[in-house]
Amino acid sequence: MLSVPVGTRGEYRHRVEPEHLANRFKDSILPPVFSTPYLVLVLENAALNAIKRFLQAGESAVGTRIDVRHLVATPVGRTVTGHAEVTGVDERRIHFRVWATDGDEEIGTGTHERRVVDIARVIDRMTAKYGPAAPSG
Repeated sequence: MLSVPVGTRGEYRHRVEPEHLANRFKDSILPPVFSTPYLVLVLENAALNAIKRFLQAGESAVGTRIDVRHLVATPVGRTVTGHAEVTGVDERRIHFRVWATDGDEEIGTGTHERRVVDIARVIDRMTAKYGPAAPSG
């Protein structure tokens, strides 16, 4: 991993579709609003986008912690933009401030942590623990 400067930012945009709503994705008793799990996806992708250019061949960065407040309901058709800013780097752990907007309004805010990993090493560990992965398709 190359050195990641504090203050580095990334974004990720996501158009809200019916399958992203809480009442479709989680439970029909919930209102038809953008679900929190998809908000987390948007924020994690914004953080990953912030640091991709600092990853070396064979590296990735996996989410290890997230603390998010979902503040505002968002309907189908809106575009949610996730934002992430690096607030600290501790060896292979990278800390972020994250927030999401729906137009001009902030709809979520929090903190996130990712850890830079060697992809082959992760796969080797999973294979040792669970056996070879089943073919997809």
